[in-house]
Amino acid sequence: MKTAKPNTRTASAARRHPEPPDPKTAAALKLWVVLARAYSAVAERSHADIVSRGLTPGEFAVVELLYHKGPTLLGDIQRRVLVSSGGITFLVDRLTTRGLVERRNCSTDRRARYAALTPEGERLMTEIFPGHAQAMAAAVAGLGSADQKAATALLKKLGLSAADAGE
Repeated sequence: MKTAKPNTRTASAARRHPEPPDPKTAAALKLWVVLARAYSAVAERSHADIVSRGLTPGEFAVVELLYHKGPTLLGDIQRRVLVSSGGITFLVDRLTTRGLVERRNCSTDRRARYAALTPEGERLMTEIFPGHAQAMAAAVAGLGSADQKAATALLKKLGLSAADAGE
């Protein structure tokens, strides 16, 4: 005697939740999922490239900022690379131990400290940054130059709007 198989199509359909009630909400949710997946894919490529060059992503963020901006107040580095004050202390300590970064006193404020690349840090970044830039260009090569510029403008607008909505 044969037993009837449960209708898995019906069972799975019964477990699904209905689609969002309006097209605007559905489009917003779709954008979020696509944005998150795209970010994850590009971030994976960035992470792999940075690690292959002997740095952690946090260390790279600090030395890359100093490479492009020059000596920078520790508080400004913290805000730009989005880590806690304890995190920035830890990263700068590690980079100092490696001889890539040095701390400098501020001549106008005894409480403020700068971080700056050492000659060794400058040499390292001069050596590795062009390759990292090429790796990132390859990671976003799915969009042409015009689309990259348009995506940059749209994502900046999205980020500013999302930040304003949270206030």
